[in-house]
Amino acid sequence: MTTSLEPPRFRLGFLTHVQGRGDDVVQTYRNAQELFVVADELGFDVGWVAQHHASLGGAGGLPSPWTFLAHAAARTKTIRLATAITILPLEDPVRLAEDVSVVDALSGGRVEIGVGSGGSAIEYAAFGRDVERKRELTSEGLAVLSNALANKEVGTEGFTIQPRAADFSDRIWQGVFSAPGAEYAARAGSNLLLNRAAYGYDEPTDEVQRPWADAYLGAWQQPRRPRIGLSRFVFPAKDRRTALETIGADVLAAARTFGRNPGATGLRGFPEGIDTEDALRRFHAFYGHPDEIIAALQQEKVLPVATDLITQFNPAILDHDVAIRALELIATEIAPALGWAPAARADAVLTGAGR
Repeated sequence: MTTSLEPPRFRLGFLTHVQGRGDDVVQTYRNAQELFVVADELGFDVGWVAQHHASLGGAGGLPSPWTFLAHAAARTKTIRLATAITILPLEDPVRLAEDVSVVDALSGGRVEIGVGSGGSAIEYAAFGRDVERKRELTSEGLAVLSNALANKEVGTEGFTIQPRAADFSDRIWQGVFSAPGAEYAARAGSNLLLNRAAYGYDEPTDEVQRPWADAYLGAWQQPRRPRIGLSRFVFPAKDRRTALETIGADVLAAARTFGRNPGATGLRGFPEGIDTEDALRRFHAFYGHPDEIIAALQQEKVLPVATDLITQFNPAILDHDVAIRALELIATEIAPALGWAPAARADAVLTGAGR
């Protein structure tokens, strides 16, 4: 636990689902890589990717996040590289640990891994897994993955992964969707990932998720500080009207798609006939002028206990230059107003450098 009298600096992240329009997957992947480079230059602490095996519609969707992150490692300098999430029941946990350790070695120790169960029935069927056993499969896989990344014997006597993993004791995250899930993550010593929205609830997402965060903190028994990653849909623009014109149609389309086929996507809580305003509410979207977003985030009920703010634009699919400008506004206007500074600048303030 920290002994500082000052509140600890939170880390700023961005998350991409690697999604584009049309069918040019190569350009979509290149654009997503460029966002990592831009975020690195802006001082973002962590870049996160989401794993998707089934198509999201249009170009993109990322089935192989660790291949993607290995390439991002070669193009960036300081930004940490993470998944939110890797769908653990659809992976061999020993092979996954090997990939994670390789990318960590290549990146100079910048890797973190978020895991979860996912929930897409079609993805589970494609991999021959029983979606009804997703929680059990996740728990079993996490135990093996954690042991492998701790360089313990896995699979058979005498076998440990190579390259030997560095210390991952504070670099494994679990995505959860309930208070019992949060308590389970705490007992496992995992960091906590909270999704951009609490699907299946009519109440505001932060009101639903704050008790989950509190349950996690209450169950935490490790000597190190607990970490909570809070994913939020944040899209700044010159004003609210411009933001709505940019993201509204995509958000509504996603909500209606999820509402028509919740079993395939694993996402529930989008009623038939939903309109744009309700879709944005259910995605817990923060959009508009940076000042409006700052004011709204200052009222966010989970943010005060979060150690990581993870911003994302999905389900909106932004033109590349619009996405870059949004990242710039997040890093230069929104996050600093909430108390964030790039690591080098924060360190300089703490040591008195640059005065």
